[in-house]
Order: sequence, then structure tokens, then C-alpha cells
Amino acid sequence: MDEKVVLVVEDDFLNRRLVKKILKESGYQVLEAKNAREAIKILNKEVIDLAILDINLGEEEMDGISFGKQIKEMFKVPFIYLTAYENAKVISEAVATSPYSYLTKPFKNSDLIAAVEIAIIKSVNEGQNNGSVLVKDGEYKVNLPLTRINYIESEGNYLLYHTNQKTYKSRSTITQILQLLPASSFVQTHRAFIVNKNKIEKFNSKSVMIQNINIPVSKNYLPNLGLDISLNPEIMVE
Repeated sequence: MDEKVVLVVEDDFLNRRLVKKILKESGYQVLEAKNAREAIKILNKEVIDLAILDINLGEEEMDGISFGKQIKEMFKVPFIYLTAYENAKVISEAVATSPYSYLTKPFKNSDLIAAVEIAIIKSVNEGQNNGSVLVKDGEYKVNLPLTRINYIESEGNYLLYHTNQKTYKSRSTITQILQLLPASSFVQTHRAFIVNKNKIEKFNSKSVMIQNINIPVSKNYLPNLGLDISLNPEIMVE
């Protein structure tokens, strides 16, 4: 499983540690926050695949349901509730914020992992249907339409999304983003590059050109392009 990043927002240290332990044992990367203020700082800095919210985040702190609304409106991050509240009124208010799941404490480890996996899969599928990808634009996050992407470049733990106007950034890997992109338009040409086939202006067996940028093509990925490559690798086909 590709490592996904889960943000756990829980005011109780022992509960937070338990959830982190269960998730890490299942291959997830876990970031922690004990209240909404700490969580917002993380959300502004990192790309999060899923947030797990406790409803009670402490006295004089924003509650999890209000924070769920904020996450939905401002950050577009999917979330689930993990809480001790079971009364009908609280459940009704929580459901109104469109969480991906609602788990009550105490919980089974298997139930937590199942809820997380289902939420992430559902979120990925919705991302595909929306035709966009969540990226960072300076201090903000935006949904970048796939049609604007020329090519994607891997840089350490981040991806750079190159468009005609500017370059955006997200914390992800080539493998993870390929699961979100339509194979009919986006193909990997190199261990560090994905290109939008619709943007290719010129090509040969060693590289493709998009907006006067030469992007390498590795031999192993050459068949992905599905292009009529010249037998002479030095001849650029227009």
C-alpha cells in the first residue's frame, strides 16, 4: 500500500497515541494535533489524505463538528469522526457535515482501519470524477484542473505540477498520483516524470517536448506513450 497521510485531531494523549499506533502498524503516515488550531497549521503546510476528528477537543476549543465544517469548506480534506458521543442529536449534527464515517469509542482496530481505507478510496474516486487534483499555491491550497497540467515532476517527497502559467506543489509520489490521473491522458515517461499526452508538441524515442521543455523518456516507459516513434532516435517527429 502506498503510504497515505492521516491527521489525527484528538485532545486526549492516550487516545491519540493509540490511534497513531494502529494506523502506523497498517502503513499510514500519521500527523497529530490536540486541537483545531494545531490542526489548521498542519493543514496549511501538508497535503493530508484523511483527517480523523474527535468531537470533543477540550474546553474553550473549537469542537470537532465545527472543525469538520471548516475542513470541508476551506481545505477539501475528507474526514471521519472518532468519538465517545452516541446520542441522536450529536450524531445528527455530525452527519450534517458529510463525514466519510462515524466511529464510537471504544472501537475495534479492524473497524478503524476499515473506515480509514473506505474513506480514502471514496475520496480518490471523487477526485477522479472532479477532474482536478489538490495542490499548494503558496500558502493556500487549490483544486488544479487536470486539463491545465502540462507535466508532473518528482522532487524528493513532493510533486511539481507544471502549467503554462506557473508551477504548483503537493506532497505525494509518482505512484500515488498515477492512481488519480486518467490513463488516457497522463503517462509516466521516466521515474521522475509524468506527461499530459494532449500537451505533447514534439517527440522522439528519448524525449518529448511540451512548451519548449524537453522531458526525458526512459526505455522502460517508451511503450506508455503509444506514439509512432521514429527508428532514428535523433529525428524529432512533429
